[in-house]
Amino acid sequence: MLSYLYTYLTNLPRWHLVAIVLVGYLVYYLMEVVKRPILAVSDGPFKKYLRKHIPTLEHKFWPTFWCVESRAQTVFASILRSNIMPDIEYRREVLTLKDGGQVALDWLETSCDPESPIIIILPGLTGESQAEYIKCLVMAANRTGIRTVVFTNRGLGGVALKTPRLYCASNCEDLSEVVKYVRSAHPHVRIGATGISMGGLILGNYLARKCDEAKSILTAATIISVPWDVHKGCASIEQPILNNLLGRHLASSLCRTVSKYDILRGEEFEWDMNQVLQSKTIKQFDSAFTSKHFGYKDVDSYYSDATLHNKLHQIKVPLLCLSAADDPFQPLDAIPVKAASKSSHVAILITARGGHIGFLEGWWPANKDQYMGRIFSQYFAAALFDPDNEFYRTAQLMMEHNLTTSTSVPGSPKVQTPPPSPVAAASAIRKKSIPF
Repeated sequence: MLSYLYTYLTNLPRWHLVAIVLVGYLVYYLMEVVKRPILAVSDGPFKKYLRKHIPTLEHKFWPTFWCVESRAQTVFASILRSNIMPDIEYRREVLTLKDGGQVALDWLETSCDPESPIIIILPGLTGESQAEYIKCLVMAANRTGIRTVVFTNRGLGGVALKTPRLYCASNCEDLSEVVKYVRSAHPHVRIGATGISMGGLILGNYLARKCDEAKSILTAATIISVPWDVHKGCASIEQPILNNLLGRHLASSLCRTVSKYDILRGEEFEWDMNQVLQSKTIKQFDSAFTSKHFGYKDVDSYYSDATLHNKLHQIKVPLLCLSAADDPFQPLDAIPVKAASKSSHVAILITARGGHIGFLEGWWPANKDQYMGRIFSQYFAAALFDPDNEFYRTAQLMMEHNLTTSTSVPGSPKVQTPPPSPVAAASAIRKKSIPF
């Protein structure tokens, strides 16, 4: 028997070897890659609403068979979308802000009713309205009849930098002006907002810091691939070798952005532009430029202020977030699963795979109906059209649920229990809540 097996293995036909590898990979794919996403949110009205109105939540996420690794998802998603999605003809509006700065508002209203809802979209670190992931969301919204406006930060998208100020993850003043402007221009329609990656940090900080303003204007919001804990996200993107290459690419994009503007050069500024342009990582750039630009003591102070994982309890707008457990920009243990599981207003959908703004699915992911866009459009179609006012009633119940869970009975004794160690807590959350 052993001699026969030895003879077979030593004279193994090539097609047998290929078949064994393919079968082995198929077993691995079905058992370790294809998983049902986890929805982290408190048991209450928001969770019931999401389960009822977003069919995709009930299905497993099937990553592209030949592209399951996180960095591959991240890179190939960008390449494929760039090739299958043509440029969009937006209606551009240049908004002048209170301090004289200007931002671009790129509108897509084609085939939409003049009174249809609006979604404000915030791109990532150096993104603008023609970025491939933005076009994916814009077209998904357009197919459902929802208008979109892409808010491009200062100095990006071809708009001149009028003042010596750019943007950062912690500052939401420009977004506040944009949201109030859109509301004033369209006073009778429902408005939603979406932030992707760093745009998610800006939107999240707006929802947390200006929670009452946001609640009075926005009906619903989503955040996609946000680096919840900026400290851990930055450390993750600097890991060798592939993560570091992605980080260096983004740092290079930041350097190209600031190098275009002479208005940012001068002895009156705290930063040395020559040193800034030598930055090889995002953290080096933020240390040399961003933290000084916005008056922080150091880069760690900036990151602590920008981070979002500890602000979920402040948010009052129903917020659905999409994150991948293998996102190279954000390790799994930094996703605030425990906080979301106690939150009445924040739900985090976590897929086992997907990378950073990837979420490719299917054998050849050239279909316009992509996972990220499907979650986005299903949520906003239900929340913003809301023909029976079910979402409105759900939002009211969410506020009541929040008050009930956050208010203790007066005079009741509080039992003090020692907190578990960070490692033990993370391990418990992973085992109980995230089976991947």
